Amino acid sequence: MSALDVLVMAAYFAVVVAIGVHFTRRQRDASDYFLGRHTLPWWAVMFSIVATETSALTVISVPGLAARGDLTFLQLPLGYLVGRVAVSAWLLPGYFRGEQETAYARLETRFGVGTRRIAAAIFMGIRALGDSVRVFATAIPLAIVTGWPVWTSVIVVALVTLAYTWAGGIKAVVWVDVVQLAIYVVGGVATIVAAAILIGDVGGVLDAANAEGKLRVFDWSTSLSPTYTFWSGLIGGALLSAASHGTDHLIVQRLLATRNLSDARRALVGSGILVILQFGLFLLVGTLIWAAGAADPSLSGDQLYPTFVVEHLPAGLAGLVVAGLLAAAMSTVSSSLNSLASATTHDFYASITGKRDARHLLTVGRWATVGWAGVLMAGALSFRSTDQPVVELALSIASITYGALLGTYILGGISRSARQADAVAAIAVATVAMVLIVLAKPGPLADLAWPWYVPLGTLITLATGFISAAVRSPREGR
Repeated sequence: MSALDVLVMAAYFAVVVAIGVHFTRRQRDASDYFLGRHTLPWWAVMFSIVATETSALTVISVPGLAARGDLTFLQLPLGYLVGRVAVSAWLLPGYFRGEQETAYARLETRFGVGTRRIAAAIFMGIRALGDSVRVFATAIPLAIVTGWPVWTSVIVVALVTLAYTWAGGIKAVVWVDVVQLAIYVVGGVATIVAAAILIGDVGGVLDAANAEGKLRVFDWSTSLSPTYTFWSGLIGGALLSAASHGTDHLIVQRLLATRNLSDARRALVGSGILVILQFGLFLLVGTLIWAAGAADPSLSGDQLYPTFVVEHLPAGLAGLVVAGLLAAAMSTVSSSLNSLASATTHDFYASITGKRDARHLLTVGRWATVGWAGVLMAGALSFRSTDQPVVELALSIASITYGALLGTYILGGISRSARQADAVAAIAVATVAMVLIVLAKPGPLADLAWPWYVPLGTLITLATGFISAAVRSPREGR
């Protein structure tokens, strides 16, 4: 990298840390730290949601999917939008009744404190595992660009992210997300321009790409084996989005930080539209990298975009794009640290100890943030390279429990007879079943595409809950 590239990256790090320091003096208690005292504007939360769910996985992996294949991945975010509309209509109103610090306080009201803690524990475990993959993914471009070893890049990203998250809380996280989203979108546009200049005749090349089927968006197959079809995108994407944006505290925390239900709905549905546009942008990046003849078959799909940046972008601009890759990673990691600390503080520490002093919980939350940063660093360093695109690996991991969480919320809403014992049984059975299905891939489910994991987990949860309630009710009646 040139000295100018290094300077651009250093300036980026300085800006995000400065934002965190700016919000430090405004952190009076846990409500400020975790929910911004419900004062964040909806448009900032909308951008923060997009930046949080994007992460380095999208910026690195999605161009590789298009360069190696076609545009059928775009069917998935179409389902995402459907899922968000459903969440805004049915789940969000419940979060704005009374004071709820986390997504799982609602389960305590319906089923009991045991269900709340189990759901929170599942969230923390899977979130930590999935985001360890995201931190690991960040090491891919950093290793290519800087020549640093993996462990160095992991520690740098984690420590810088910890600095502004620890200092500024959710307000710093959201406002840094807004900056980070702008940076990596500009980086994507810059890459498209550079590739177009390299190609020359863009129209002719795109015609050739269309002739080879690389511009195909829709796959109408009804098979459950292809990864990206219209039906897996619509159904699997909708339920995945409903689970991630309706039951995962990573996103729900942001929605609770808005001023009211109406603002939360604007932020949620608006983010669904922006995500479609964003995925389209980075898929186009991959298509143009292929068209420019830069899709080296000796490289993995996840290496194509950062390699193109290093080899074909001018000094300074390359540094900006790398800063964008870091921004994508750090936006998700910072969100994870704050939401994991929030769940630890409210769902466990305050619930078990009975301590509710807001200033004391602020201190606990900050120490929890530090602890979770160590967990993510350790998890990232334990991963090794894989042939599977990291975006698919992380979403597969998240899908292990998303169905159980979403199914429990649905069970509480449609079954009057279901009690805590039924909810706990449903979560346990679905989680164990999905671990076996995702990791062991038994028999007829060996070829099941990952977008179907959340629908399957949801069905297992609902079936178990209803059966448990039906078996328990006659016994209690005797």
